[in-house]
Amino acid sequence: MPESHKKQADWKETLYGYVNAVNEAGLRGDPSALRAVPDALHRNRLSARLTETANREALLGIRTVRSEVRARIERHSENGKDVWADVSLHFVRSCEQLGVTWQEERVDRERLRFVSAGKEWRLDAAEPLAIEGRFRAVVPQPDDELEDLFERRDAMPSVPYINMNPRGRFQSRVYAGPGADGAYGYDPYRRGIPYRRAEAVAYAERWWNDPNPAYHNFEVNCTNYVSQCIFAGHAPMNYTGRRETGWWYQGMSNGREMWSFSWAVADSLQRYLGHPRSSGLRAEALGSPDGLQLGDVICYDWDGSGRFGHNTIVTAFAPDGSPLVNANTVASRHRYWDYRDSYAYTSRTRYRFFHIHDEF
Repeated sequence: MPESHKKQADWKETLYGYVNAVNEAGLRGDPSALRAVPDALHRNRLSARLTETANREALLGIRTVRSEVRARIERHSENGKDVWADVSLHFVRSCEQLGVTWQEERVDRERLRFVSAGKEWRLDAAEPLAIEGRFRAVVPQPDDELEDLFERRDAMPSVPYINMNPRGRFQSRVYAGPGADGAYGYDPYRRGIPYRRAEAVAYAERWWNDPNPAYHNFEVNCTNYVSQCIFAGHAPMNYTGRRETGWWYQGMSNGREMWSFSWAVADSLQRYLGHPRSSGLRAEALGSPDGLQLGDVICYDWDGSGRFGHNTIVTAFAPDGSPLVNANTVASRHRYWDYRDSYAYTSRTRYRFFHIHDEF
């Protein structure tokens, strides 16, 4: 057929070619498959992530036995000469170690630009829409002495709680409880509440890629998600009514969502877990991931500055016992804990490992 009579190609064909190239590179652990990505900056991002992952997995004896990428176009605009498309790429990867296979999932969101080139479309530019720790909030952290039992008790007109049944359909909602002495709130004189790790993990599994409508969904949602998971494991809220203190989520009040910094800001939760206290949500900082259990928390300082920009929750373990984690911002399920496959990862990345106490 003469060139002039060829049908105009659809830009979606170019999109699927890009997705196939990224998937093939990940399956083979070979950045050369990414030469089909013309955007040099994005190609370098993909190659760096792939190289870090391949080096780690060679060291640990992990092998990718199957990989699939499901692309979904969230929105797009076109003017005849170019197309902008926001796309979610759902990676589903089967990994094998020590003869045992597990499946990890991750959802990347990207903005792609396609330009018309005669009868064809070309991928001109690509940019991640979500990167762990891209926005790092810095908020004041008052001394924990301000949170003594008596002040906390006086400042608690009502205590939020979530009605959570992990064996049901997870139709949870946030309610205002009856107060400090009520069955659902945090009574500072009540001790021995067990951390129900299985329920924290069940919640993490249910909502890893499906925001719970009972809560506000932040653009950077990692810490909000982890806090919800810990709370679903029956950790009691420390409701002070002040954003700078306690660990709490109140929901909508006077037209806006109310929550403490420690509930929703990565560095604030890291500081809250790292501060010793005699009751309520407490954690022990470990020197390595070896002692972590289900429902424990890992915090990520991407540049070694001492400011933490991401949090995850432990939901499973690799065959060699290494933690696998769930997270938000970039929705992830059973992802290897070190996050070398993240665009945010650098050689200066540092971690804090928190073992949540078994009782509150």
